[in-house]
Amino acid sequence: MKLTQFTDYSLRVLIYLAQDWERKCTIREIAQWHKISKPHLVKVVHQLTKLNYIKTFQGKGGGISLKVIPSKINIGKVVRETESDFYIVECFDIKSNRCRIIKRCKLKYALHEAKQAFLKVLDLLTLEDISAADDKVFKKVE
Repeated sequence: MKLTQFTDYSLRVLIYLAQDWERKCTIREIAQWHKISKPHLVKVVHQLTKLNYIKTFQGKGGGISLKVIPSKINIGKVVRETESDFYIVECFDIKSNRCRIIKRCKLKYALHEAKQAFLKVLDLLTLEDISAADDKVFKKVE
């Protein structure tokens, strides 16, 4: 399973902001730190703002910061909200599916269960957990 670049960047922005969650920073600062295109991050920040994870400040001295404390941001929820789809294989998308063995193949059921297990682990984690400098995250999912 592979997350989209959009979700990857969304998580990176949130993790960056969680390091000092009350501080304002700029998209440019985050883009430079992660060596990511600023235009890509503008789209990510726009979506994270619409989802109420971050707040923006306009004008001189503006920037972005977390709107919610890191311990209240669930990673499973963020991933579900930022992934455009979870089509692990073609047959997950009924509209574009052209697989000729779909009626006999049971792989999609196993992959669906694997996806659910993946999300179940992410549901155990908060932004605080994945931003922590210690091994707390591993203890939570063991």
